[in-house]
Amino acid sequence: MVVGLCWAGPAQLALAARSEAVATIAPPVPLLWKVSNKDGTALYLLGSFHMLKADDYPLSSDVDAALDASARVLFELSPEEMNSPALARSMLQAAMYTGGRQLKDDLAPATWQQLQSYAQANQLPLASLAMTKPWFVALSISMAEMARQGMDAQAGLDRHLMARASEAGKRTGGLETAATQIAMLDGMAPVEQQQLLSEALQQAGDGELSRRLHEAWRRGDDRMLWEEMAQQMRRDYPQLYQRINVDRNDAWLPALEQRLQAGQGNTLVVVGALHLLGSDGVVEKLRARGYAVERICSACARKGRRP
Repeated sequence: MVVGLCWAGPAQLALAARSEAVATIAPPVPLLWKVSNKDGTALYLLGSFHMLKADDYPLSSDVDAALDASARVLFELSPEEMNSPALARSMLQAAMYTGGRQLKDDLAPATWQQLQSYAQANQLPLASLAMTKPWFVALSISMAEMARQGMDAQAGLDRHLMARASEAGKRTGGLETAATQIAMLDGMAPVEQQQLLSEALQQAGDGELSRRLHEAWRRGDDRMLWEEMAQQMRRDYPQLYQRINVDRNDAWLPALEQRLQAGQGNTLVVVGALHLLGSDGVVEKLRARGYAVERICSACARKGRRP
């Protein structure tokens, strides 16, 4: 499952390891929109993939231009929180059961059996996860499946642009805090947590899904991502989709609109691609509020197609 949550570590080593051959690969077509107010203040919205490959770099010149034009860069979490050793500790602490309850107690028998089969086939240390909650196990499986496809959180787009923003001396910030993200996950009802785990196991069964989603992200295919990532979750797990996507999008809107006020300067916003897609996405929510919105895609123009 490609969740729009931003957990990552340092990226510099992964990106430094690129070979000369990588430069011959065309840069990814960005999921990039420009939202403008009447005085021309711009908000650039960039859809991220939180785990990428070294050969997903360099980025499109469109992303470079948006970064150069922005005085501030916002992420789901601020770079300070992303870099803090306390983040992983807080996450694991929240994920641990107390009072003698165990993972098996919160899963339907069929889901537990499916998880056992997956763990045996994929060397997942289920015994060490027995005291952690379903949401944590779901994220662990999702990240493991993407890693199996050669993707690495250290090379994620968020981490890459955090480093570049720091080098350029740009102001940075987060749309939410780590505590908010953890509370969102840990606050899920048992049925939601089981749904999250069921979806992770279902998508793990489709060994090609991570590859297809990654390829769709590379070619800027928002329609395919919407159909195979967002729409599927909205259809099969509406309560989970509401919590992970819609509620967070709505919570971000006031801060995004504040950045569009006159005199604020341009801002680049980097969030998981899920948050920008469809009628529930930030792009359409801002369009509905009267802002001018355009997709930025130089590669699309060169190929004579609409983004």
